[in-house]
Amino acid sequence: MSTGGRFNFDDGGSYCGGWEEGKAHGHGICTGPKGQGEYAGSWSHGFEVVGIYTWPSGNTYQGTWAQGKRHGIGVENKGKWVYKGEWTHGFKGRYGVRESTGTSGKYEGTWNNGLQDGYGTETYSDGGKSLIQ
Repeated sequence: MSTGGRFNFDDGGSYCGGWEEGKAHGHGICTGPKGQGEYAGSWSHGFEVVGIYTWPSGNTYQGTWAQGKRHGIGVENKGKWVYKGEWTHGFKGRYGVRESTGTSGKYEGTWNNGLQDGYGTETYSDGGKSLIQ
């Protein structure tokens, strides 16, 4: 049987939404202690499934999750950069595009443990391109 409501945690965080067997389940919003960020979206037995996480800085991630980590397909807006692509256990993974919001700077290619691993195309802010492999 599903229930719902608002739950305040001892650390100052809170959760408002669906609840089943003592865990977040269904749709809900969880705010971290002392404003350490907020996740709004779908939950399954205490874990995020698909939704948007907003950090206090204003950076966001919108996409899928697995076991509490960004995993699958998602978009991260971080400062002047946007990454769109795959995630693996919390890291930018396998294939994606990272581009600047203010210039034509861009990298499209493969990633490993959150870092560009060298198979792709780099476009520089002056418009020049290079193939990396």
